[in-house]
Amino acid sequence: MLRRRELKITYHPVRLMVCIALGIWLGAVAIGLSLWLAWQLWPQQVEPLAQALAPAKVATPSAAAPTAAPADSQQAMFERYQQILREQQARDAIEADPRHLDNPKCQFWLQQNRTAPTANSQAKVAEFCR
Repeated sequence: MLRRRELKITYHPVRLMVCIALGIWLGAVAIGLSLWLAWQLWPQQVEPLAQALAPAKVATPSAAAPTAAPADSQQAMFERYQQILREQQARDAIEADPRHLDNPKCQFWLQQNRTAPTANSQAKVAEFCR
């Protein structure tokens, strides 16, 4: 006959409390050290970023011309917008021509120029879509 072995568990409340307190204390120390390390490394990580962004900031304008710099940048952006708009209208005019629907080479290069405009694709559009 096989006798079953019994597992005897002893319960020591003082040991249990000490282990739990030690675990909580070690966890707090680990969190504290992690925060201290992050605090020490943070300026080293942020400083290059701040230096990279510093030239992008607009300097405060002088009292003599308070709106000169923003007006110039807005004018440059508006001119760029108009240039892009003219280019788009020229492309749309070429693509809308019904003669190009019958020419497969023209259709191919128009699509190439739409998806990845390069000097080569623009030259091919000019060659095959005239």
